[in-house]
Amino acid sequence: MKFILGKKVGMSQMFSDHGIVTPVTVISVEPNVVVQVKTPEKDGYAAVQIGTSKAKNVSKALKGHFKELGSFKHLQEFKTVVVNEKELQRGDTLDVTVFEPGDMVKVAGISKGKGFAGVVKRHGFAGMPASHGHKHVMRHAGSIGQRFPQHTLKGTRMAGRMGGQRVTVRGLKVMAVDPEHQLLAVKGAVPGNRGQILQIVSIK
Repeated sequence: MKFILGKKVGMSQMFSDHGIVTPVTVISVEPNVVVQVKTPEKDGYAAVQIGTSKAKNVSKALKGHFKELGSFKHLQEFKTVVVNEKELQRGDTLDVTVFEPGDMVKVAGISKGKGFAGVVKRHGFAGMPASHGHKHVMRHAGSIGQRFPQHTLKGTRMAGRMGGQRVTVRGLKVMAVDPEHQLLAVKGAVPGNRGQILQIVSIK
């Protein structure tokens, strides 16, 4: 299992030797420092906690947790202690070289918030008819229930806040790795705005 925390830079294109264009997302990776190693004997399971991005203000509790490693804005736990056949120790640093072009990954992050949206935009509803006496109802949801059980069922698709949720995109391919500038190019689109923190994890 390979993993890293990165920051979305934006989208670009890559051209193959045959002129085939591939859309890619560029991800910037700051040093990922192992803050804590959890063991089955002490914590009940094996995992590592990774910290990245320097934080201006941290609590005394976190200062004690980080000790001499620095201060980190983002923390993420991954349920493995081995990366590329190397067992991680507290203080170890990970960078883009953990991945290679051709690796398949899944990328998770918080999707763009789109505010309050209706059912046509949020769920893809067709809307109501536009003719035969209908007026001002083209983007309405229509009926949301029946006589029984006389209340709106939980999970009914209705208007509401759209986006701003954790989304995972699977099956993306690592197209390029730039160790000099600590950049990763992943085929396709990933969740979030520019600057969104992302978790990149390898899949089989």
